[in-house]
Amino acid sequence: MKPKKTQAPVQLDTLYADAHKLRKTLPPANIAKWDPKLRKQTVQHLLDQSLKDRLPKLTHLRFEHMACSPFGFFRGSACVMAYDLSLAPHTGIEAQLCGDAHVQNLGAFDGPDGRLIFDINDFDETLRGPFEWDLKRMTTSILLAGHEAKIKPAIIEEAAAQFLTSYCALIRVLLPLPVLEVARYQVHRLGAVTPISKILAKAMRATPFHTLETLTTQYPKGRVFKSNPPLLTRIEDAAERETILASLKPYLHSLQPERQRFFARFRPIDIAFKVVGTGSIGLRDYIIYMEGNDPGSGKDPLFLQIKQESASCYAPYLPHDKKAHQGHRVVDGQRAMQIQSDPLLGWTRIADHDYLVRQLNDHKASLVLETLKPAGLCQYASVCGEILARGHARSGDVRQIAGYLANGRRFQRAILDYAEAYATQMTADWKAFTKSHKTQS
Repeated sequence: MKPKKTQAPVQLDTLYADAHKLRKTLPPANIAKWDPKLRKQTVQHLLDQSLKDRLPKLTHLRFEHMACSPFGFFRGSACVMAYDLSLAPHTGIEAQLCGDAHVQNLGAFDGPDGRLIFDINDFDETLRGPFEWDLKRMTTSILLAGHEAKIKPAIIEEAAAQFLTSYCALIRVLLPLPVLEVARYQVHRLGAVTPISKILAKAMRATPFHTLETLTTQYPKGRVFKSNPPLLTRIEDAAERETILASLKPYLHSLQPERQRFFARFRPIDIAFKVVGTGSIGLRDYIIYMEGNDPGSGKDPLFLQIKQESASCYAPYLPHDKKAHQGHRVVDGQRAMQIQSDPLLGWTRIADHDYLVRQLNDHKASLVLETLKPAGLCQYASVCGEILARGHARSGDVRQIAGYLANGRRFQRAILDYAEAYATQMTADWKAFTKSHKTQS
């Protein structure tokens, strides 16, 4: 009796197969090399270039934040890493890049249905580009953040490895799924991860009423913003206030129709200038205190953030629409990667600058490094891998990413090698930066 013929294996999708073949001409080890001798521009020159369109009076604040630690320097120098990434070979397999992927740029926020979401939540540098650039930056951030949290080197390396393993594992899970299932894939274990459960608990407390108490004070005619220059400065100039409020009209048209109706029920009460973040310091950032039902009562507060957006630091090295509205760019990138986004996310323009508009402190919270424990870092890094994999699979083509990753082992080792070398480079750059600025002062 003749043996039954086994069914021929299903041929791999062409996109998967082509990406898999790329490993022969561009092995993972080839994208892992870091050589500072390739730099033709100095770190200080790149940092100086990034100050364009920023307020000079706040430059010292940004540099003070960056001088605190290698991780603080890393957070404020995405422009340096963007340049450095452009110097090395890359896969050319595109996804939407977060652009500034690091452990504190994931966090909790309020979703459209009122449930807390944990996801990437900073997209100032977002642009389409080689998927591995986000991985290189996030892995480096885990190493530097772990060092700042005073965790043992062996545990830090384990956390970085878990991040990469988690990323590759989820890409394999998503590979055979229908497109719409990939788009709505949920990461369900968030509440069981200690650092994230703390973030979610903190976000629960970050209500508009908490912001009302924190940022405003009671005056005879109602509540207004406190002034704590330069971090928070109430805007009292009538012409400036009018210009900022006028930007709400074009912003309204960036919202979906039903959200336009919701927003139209709020009335502006007061305006302030706020300093935010590390990499964003120096950019114009306005916050508007608004009230909905029963104006003047403080019972229905809404805080809106109008944040200046410049071109992505990756723009000089990647193809992009040079005429694009930068706020619109950020919204598009955010919606591409996030499973749900702020319902009031939009964009506008004030004078010669583009702006992103979103809610301020709508149940927002992120990682606090000082409270991070060794086991927590490993757990958190693993979730970061899943979140980033989902974002790339939603915005790119999971078949291409999976084809290049293969079983993931060589790729993971390559990215970890790069991150270790680059974390060392960032530490050296930070030391040179702090020495230079001490000399100048």
